[in-house]
Amino acid sequence: MLSASHRIRRGEDFRLVMRTGVKAGTRTAVVYLVRTGDAQSMTGFAVSRAVGGAVVRNRVTRRFRAIMADELNRLPHGSRVVLRALPASASASFDELKSDVVGGLRRAVAKADA
Repeated sequence: MLSASHRIRRGEDFRLVMRTGVKAGTRTAVVYLVRTGDAQSMTGFAVSRAVGGAVVRNRVTRRFRAIMADELNRLPHGSRVVLRALPASASASFDELKSDVVGGLRRAVAKADA
């Protein structure tokens, strides 16, 4: 499971990642990534009401947490990632969501390296 120490919680941290980071869009999510040079990588999730009701939004957030628990240690150290859910994430299966997020992460890391 993704520990609390790896979560982005402050609004200013979300804004930093979403405004200055590279962006990679998929069918179900938009991945924002910025490298801060810190020792620890962190992630945050933005799931708006456009995705669905509270139950649906919580399910999407839980799925994002499970995916990032596996993927966060594969990212370069000091990465900050924000996953923004798109409305299609509500009806996507876990495997579809994971495929989209992993693909988006790969593209975002490649853009950050360029």
